Amino acid sequence: MKAIIFGGGKIARGFIAHLLYLSKAEIVFVDVNEQLVSMLNNRDHYRVHIMGADHKSADIKGFSGLSLSDAEGIAKVWEEADVAFTSVGGKNLSALAKSMAAAFALRCQKPFTKPFQIITCENWKRPAAELKLEVRKHLTDDQIQLFDQWVGIAEAAVMRSAVEPPQALIDADPLCVCVQDHWELPVDLDAVVGEPPEIEHVRYISQFGGFLERKIFTNNTGNATISYLGNLKKHLLVSDAANDADIEQLLDVVYGETGKALSAEYGIPLPEQIEFAHKAKKKYQDANIVDYVERHARDPIRKLGPEDRLVGAARLAERHGIEPMGIATAIAAALYYDQPSDPFAVVLKERRESEGVVNVMTDICGIAEDEPLGKLVQSRIVWLQMKGWISI
Repeated sequence: MKAIIFGGGKIARGFIAHLLYLSKAEIVFVDVNEQLVSMLNNRDHYRVHIMGADHKSADIKGFSGLSLSDAEGIAKVWEEADVAFTSVGGKNLSALAKSMAAAFALRCQKPFTKPFQIITCENWKRPAAELKLEVRKHLTDDQIQLFDQWVGIAEAAVMRSAVEPPQALIDADPLCVCVQDHWELPVDLDAVVGEPPEIEHVRYISQFGGFLERKIFTNNTGNATISYLGNLKKHLLVSDAANDADIEQLLDVVYGETGKALSAEYGIPLPEQIEFAHKAKKKYQDANIVDYVERHARDPIRKLGPEDRLVGAARLAERHGIEPMGIATAIAAALYYDQPSDPFAVVLKERRESEGVVNVMTDICGIAEDEPLGKLVQSRIVWLQMKGWISI
């Protein structure tokens, strides 16, 4: 098997490539960073460190690097490969699509003999649909016909966390990654064209939309709750914030709200969903995973969007008659996120101070001041002020 990974970051190296290596695949990383591409070509291995389970760590071998600007090189690899993954960050999908389309146009000069799968590993809403739409914009009608016939774009739900290794490890092995002891990669089976490629720990799931929403409104909603409340309580590490008794209590409320809502929406047995949330909570509380509140709280304006992890979860709860008190508390905390190193947080603070938090809530979150959720968020802001977590 030969596989392309668009992106050479921590998830690409520490999760996707790990599964491909276990599947004995030849791996080609494609990245915009020329220094990283050079490093991938000049080193014959790197270490994936499994945090808390070092006996499962592995040296990844059998890889090379290509520049994203090398359309001819990508087209040649595409002709030989069976599958591609993306791990570039959702905001970069449009730029990736342009380069991908240029390579595909060259690939079209030779006949197709087998279907090709692209699997998106992005923490982003509907990344597969966005990537497909953006790629097609840069193709001719004939190329679009070939693309739709031979290429499937399926979403995956990435459940393994990857963090920056300690400096001593980086000095010895610049490509190494520290990751969580989680192995399964669920992928949308219904979006696959032809037979799905057999890859270790990849699980193909029908009706994947429900699974992805379950992941977002359990893992991402819980993570946001921990991060934004953790910021208010001045925690640096996610594990410290998740083990804070006050935050843990609110986190359990959030998991209760999202759990009941997801159970009602998708028919998931509630005990099964409770166990799913418990696993997520254990992950965030694991002190072996050294990760930072600031990294997870980054980009608060996007994460406060009407359909994202917080407001989207609250709306789902409301649809099923559940008052989202815990989620509203997390929304309130996110509205007061303050981090000078994050340009989006700086904009959020400036708008909060110039326009008032209620106007910001209405404009960014799509929550009206006088609707039930708006009143609930405002009451939770007051509650956080009374707790001394927010100062005005």
